[in-house]
Amino acid sequence: MAAVDAVSNQESTDLSGHFRGAEHDFSLVTGGPLFQLYRKAHLVIDPLELLYRRIFVITAIVWVPLLLLSMWGPFTGRVVEVSFLRDVEMHARFLVALPVLIFGELIVHSRLTLVVRRFVERRIVIPADLPRFDRAIESAVRLRDSSALEIGLIVLVYTLGLWLWGNRIVINSTTWYADPGGRWHLTPAGYWYVFVSLPIVQFVLLRWYVRLFIWFRFLWQVSRLNLHLVPTHPDRCAGLAFLGRGSYAYGPLLFAQGAMLAGLVASRVLYHGERLMSFKMQIGGFIVFFVFAALCPLLMFTSKLAAAKRRGLAEYGQIAQDYVDEFERKWVGHSESEELLGSGDIQSLADLGNSYGVVGEMRTLPVKLDDITRLAAATAAPFVPLLLTVFSFEELVMRLVRVLF
Repeated sequence: MAAVDAVSNQESTDLSGHFRGAEHDFSLVTGGPLFQLYRKAHLVIDPLELLYRRIFVITAIVWVPLLLLSMWGPFTGRVVEVSFLRDVEMHARFLVALPVLIFGELIVHSRLTLVVRRFVERRIVIPADLPRFDRAIESAVRLRDSSALEIGLIVLVYTLGLWLWGNRIVINSTTWYADPGGRWHLTPAGYWYVFVSLPIVQFVLLRWYVRLFIWFRFLWQVSRLNLHLVPTHPDRCAGLAFLGRGSYAYGPLLFAQGAMLAGLVASRVLYHGERLMSFKMQIGGFIVFFVFAALCPLLMFTSKLAAAKRRGLAEYGQIAQDYVDEFERKWVGHSESEELLGSGDIQSLADLGNSYGVVGEMRTLPVKLDDITRLAAATAAPFVPLLLTVFSFEELVMRLVRVLF
């Protein structure tokens, strides 16, 4: 809440999600029909206050009726393979992934708003291209606020989502939400689970995917501008390293995806006798895929960065050649040691060498190993508790200590 209050105290917003007093600001999350519904239900105050109320209410709608209905009279004494309270996959989805996805909206808002602003504050977008930059923001806002898009997501959830669930789930034994004999032999808890809880989580997740698409599209439009990139910038990315750090905003999404898969794997390990190590390839591939998905938009800037590096090497190479020719003509072979010791030419030569070295070390992708590591850690974190099915707690702690230190 402190982060929300800080943002709120700095700037106020209008209904479209633009900041008054910050001409080039843009938020991926403060707009759209659902956001307006949050306003009317008093679940949000600009920019994103009442976060914990929102998490509590939405999670309660999804999970509490399942608890109450699973304990309802005629269904209380049923013999089930896995009871409601022991359904790890379901709890991981509704009590871990869903709250994290809602909380992640605050992270995306606070981080990516700054990323957009830095394109202008750091003069990476040249003044002549500011109108095109503004049009890219306006286009992203229109897509974010599209009613047709969110209605389409709802239709998708209740058509393709239900069809996929019906074809994926095979009910051979009595469960807390259904009886054997067909996919739709649902208990009252099952009807809420299939037609309310699952669609809400699917809709929230699909909205995140749409935001990813909007962000990718915005970055693609920015990458087509005539950007002012400085090859000697100390961030080794011509001034664009903030894009890699901005990708941390998607850490909650990656964590939530990992939590859902970890819940599925846990149910297989705990209740179906499968071994955790048999899923290592799937888990590894899952982590690689989502880290790549979060960082791949930055590939759009590779051609610009490569061109800036080539230009920098050529320009600074020529400057270096001219300087060392002059240095050799002036000092080599006929200089007095006292004059050389008192001259600033040596320091200038060293400074020029450092500048040329910075250009040579410049990366053509605005991502560091730390950026990749952090996103991979966020995705993998939900799987750590599953290691207790393989190692004792003490052994697990020792192994983690050796890895970290």
